Amino acid sequence: MPSAAEDLSRDSTPDPAEDNAFFPSPYSLSQYTSPKTDFDGVKHKGAYKGRLKVLMVAAAERYVLLENGKMFSTGNHPVEMLLPAHHLMETGFDIDVATVGGYPAKLELWAMPDEDAAVKATYEALKPKLKAPRNLADVVENDLGEDSDYVAVFIPGGHGAVVGLPTSEAVTGTLDWALANDKFVITLCHGPAALLAASLGKKESPFKGYSVCVFPDALDEGPNLDIGYLPGRLRWLVAGLLREQGLHVVNNDMTGRTHQDRKLLTGDSPLASHSLGLLAAEALLQEVQNKG
Repeated sequence: MPSAAEDLSRDSTPDPAEDNAFFPSPYSLSQYTSPKTDFDGVKHKGAYKGRLKVLMVAAAERYVLLENGKMFSTGNHPVEMLLPAHHLMETGFDIDVATVGGYPAKLELWAMPDEDAAVKATYEALKPKLKAPRNLADVVENDLGEDSDYVAVFIPGGHGAVVGLPTSEAVTGTLDWALANDKFVITLCHGPAALLAASLGKKESPFKGYSVCVFPDALDEGPNLDIGYLPGRLRWLVAGLLREQGLHVVNNDMTGRTHQDRKLLTGDSPLASHSLGLLAAEALLQEVQNKG
């Protein structure tokens, strides 16, 4: 006997706010979203009391133009943004939000887990900053140096990360600073697309030789099309371009895997959000404790 989900449409849902734009299909949302995450608590609540903060670089673009001329209505994935942020904030690290151009961060609210108290609380806490973020170029010019208050850069996932971030000179400057000053870079799912910006103006990527977790290209090329999550093929694939720049992608599936290579912390999908938050909070706390 077929389940109720099997009766749902696999056709992408039109977004009335833009010409030829689409949300994921009802069936795909039944497979990829849930009212709660696997969050089961933080490990170091209130352990850090200092001034150091995390710089979140969020996507400010909602629409991804696809090969067939359709647009995917996307943004930052709320679980991938808010669950790692929850761990960091509960540990004691404040978060500043910045976007390219200072435009409001966009969220895939269709993926918001409405019964997840931790995610919802973090959304309410960060909402003013998401609506009025800092301009990343201003942050690069004025706040990134050897004595910066930022201990890490966090780039959430969501397909919105493939628009603007990989070609932004401000993202290049942010990543250059993080690498030069031995800071953490935390990202997951499609967020590693931003790492492509590190190669701008250089002969090769400074992340060449690093290993990362990233959303599998095979899903964007196959099941995500078949079930109507995407209304068409992406014009380029994140893992493929990272490999071309000399990074080693350690996963080819979506299992909730996380990975650390030096101070680059990555995860493969929304399923990795809780684990990546735990990993990031532990790593940042250990870093500040070791440096006194």
